[in-house]
Amino acid sequence: MNSLTGYTLAFDLDGTLIETAGDIHRALCEVLSAEGLPPLPMADVRKLVGGGARLLIQRALQLHGATREDPTLDRLMDDYITAYAADIASLSHPFPGLDEALDKLQGLGATLCVCTNKRTDLSVQLLETLGMQHRFAAIVGGDAAPNRKPHPDHYIHAIRMAGGDPARSMMVGDSIYDVRTAKAAGAPVAIYAFGYTDTAPDLLGADAVFTHFTELPDLAVHLLLR
Repeated sequence: MNSLTGYTLAFDLDGTLIETAGDIHRALCEVLSAEGLPPLPMADVRKLVGGGARLLIQRALQLHGATREDPTLDRLMDDYITAYAADIASLSHPFPGLDEALDKLQGLGATLCVCTNKRTDLSVQLLETLGMQHRFAAIVGGDAAPNRKPHPDHYIHAIRMAGGDPARSMMVGDSIYDVRTAKAAGAPVAIYAFGYTDTAPDLLGADAVFTHFTELPDLAVHLLLR
């Protein structure tokens, strides 16, 4: 297989690297309950993830036909983050085949980084808890970028923080945020088919969709070296 030395892959976190829906669902339902609202089904929560905590809460409230104005929304976001961080990975785990795929990509010489709308401190905490933070040359949350996804600044900043060249890079994600980010940055993008999205993966406009992480190394070679 061709070498990927000098190339960088930026990964989304929730729904791409890690199945985090269980812990996000738990923390979100705690916040909703405190507001006198019933819990949302897990299937609904999986469609809400990707835009960061504030948008997650706003969209969850909308599903209940409810709204909250600032500063109440700020308080709810703080409550959610506190609840989430208190038990960040009890229900979270890497997707099947991920570790092997990352091993192979790094064996080919690729540099890996994380580009997520999740807060950087929570992203680092999650990956440290799962023993995975050492794999990534940079972990860049939405709070650490000039503009968060889907703005290309976030992606470009993450690639550069990892020591990479945006012109020799690709995005791996699961949602329209990732596709729009990569397209705006002029980078190829591959979408994991079992992540968190309210649009069918095949309709997101990605360069490729994969169903298992064993496919990713060959896919990366194809997209980066074509």
